[in-house]
Amino acid sequence: MPNSTIAVLSVYLFFALLELWRTNLFGKGEQTRDDGIVEAVSMVMLIGITQPAIVFASAAVMGLIAPGLEGALADINVFAAIGLFLVVDDMTQYWWHRASHTFPWLYNLHRAHHNAKYMSVRLVYRNNIIYYAMMPGLWFAGVLLYMGLGWVYAGYLVVKMAVIIGAHSDVAWDKPLYRIGWLSPVMWVVERTISTPATHHAHHGRHADDPGTHYKGNYGNLLFFWDVLFGTAKITRTYPESYGVENLAPASLGQQLLWPIFPEQKDADLNPVGEEAAAPNAA
Repeated sequence: MPNSTIAVLSVYLFFALLELWRTNLFGKGEQTRDDGIVEAVSMVMLIGITQPAIVFASAAVMGLIAPGLEGALADINVFAAIGLFLVVDDMTQYWWHRASHTFPWLYNLHRAHHNAKYMSVRLVYRNNIIYYAMMPGLWFAGVLLYMGLGWVYAGYLVVKMAVIIGAHSDVAWDKPLYRIGWLSPVMWVVERTISTPATHHAHHGRHADDPGTHYKGNYGNLLFFWDVLFGTAKITRTYPESYGVENLAPASLGQQLLWPIFPEQKDADLNPVGEEAAAPNAA
């Protein structure tokens, strides 16, 4: 097992143990039987099958269309390499995520992530299986690996996943830091640079009239800076009262994991993007 994978799993385990100790990792409020199944299946599929398959497929395609580019970036400056990953992986993931809250058909691939009525590390990999297979950033990252940047990707992935895992946990690491007055200027920079629990929890808030909710924004994964740059940021240093999406139609287990193979329920009369779909591009 690669060291980077071990590091990511260690971070995940750290936050999972915090939740086990502080907030009942396996007994979240309003959870259903399907929640645990969706989370387990989507996590195993992504880590064990989808992501490795994309890396392999990217290399195979590049080998066919551009064999001369194999290892071409191996000697690039490390900061330039990190910049490439931030743009072709993290920024494209921001736009993919934003598009998922704009187009109803794409939201059906993402809605499993918001079906949960709680926050937890359990949500980090929770998505429709097809959602990850189509994610442009994973394919672009695979291309950069083919071009010789695997040594950078290992460290980049550890940092990115540490931020994402921490942002989803319901043991919010930023909350105590907001109470320290002299840290306020530091946190001002931090919360505009990376995703924090406060900014990402807002994206998962259930009710649009909750001041701590910003469902149509705060899309960033590693860098929250993309939200600041593209006008979708909302920073309140507060947290939603509840999580999920108000007026969201029920979804079956099959729909959450494999829409459109398992289509939405026939009796659902609500827009699949939820009540906020009336303003899909709102910040």
